[in-house]
Amino acid sequence: MATRTDNFQAVLFDLDGVLTSTAAIHAHCWKAVFDELPLVEPFDIERDYLDHVDGKPRYDGVRDFLASRGVRVSEEQVREIGDRKQRVVEKALEHDTVEAFPGSVRWVRHLRDEGVRTAVVSSSTNAGEVLRSAGIDGLFETTVSGTDIAELDLNGKPAPDGFLEAARRLDVSPHRAVVVEDALAGVTAGRAGGFGLVVGVARHAEPEALRSAGADLVVGDLAEMLP
Repeated sequence: MATRTDNFQAVLFDLDGVLTSTAAIHAHCWKAVFDELPLVEPFDIERDYLDHVDGKPRYDGVRDFLASRGVRVSEEQVREIGDRKQRVVEKALEHDTVEAFPGSVRWVRHLRDEGVRTAVVSSSTNAGEVLRSAGIDGLFETTVSGTDIAELDLNGKPAPDGFLEAARRLDVSPHRAVVVEDALAGVTAGRAGGFGLVVGVARHAEPEALRSAGADLVVGDLAEMLP
């Protein structure tokens, strides 16, 4: 095992890119929406997705990406763009297969067998639908989704609020919990929340970038966490 989890009571997982392969769907949906705007420099999936929208609530992603292009829009326009992206994602999920990463599922099952509690923390408002589509919703005690974050008036990643809410629901202290993330914003959130261990999954972001954001440990796949 890459590191032991004996001293931890819970593991809090991001969804897209950590448990399921939906990150690519989100990236292409962001590009489809941003490409409708009259930008001098279009949205670049390889660079802009990781730097500006990955892991963040969608309205924050809109603001951050457009700010990177020097574009200022009203809050009403931010919401229009973000809601358009949500509709594009929903349509994509109707046609695209959502698959869970086998290594991730194996490690989650191992944790549950060992009595470690599990939760999902995602900026996506589609988190429940994605978990059910992938057939893994029964592996987690609670899910803090983008809808929960909005309804509870929590700050989105890179703020730690969503992870702290999940720990509260599980009645586990942050220092006794592990955060697992593939997004730089999510890793930063885990570090900011004072969690006992932050694991970065290098699916898209470079390992060194994840470490610089605050990851204690970086793996290519969560199967590396198995005994």
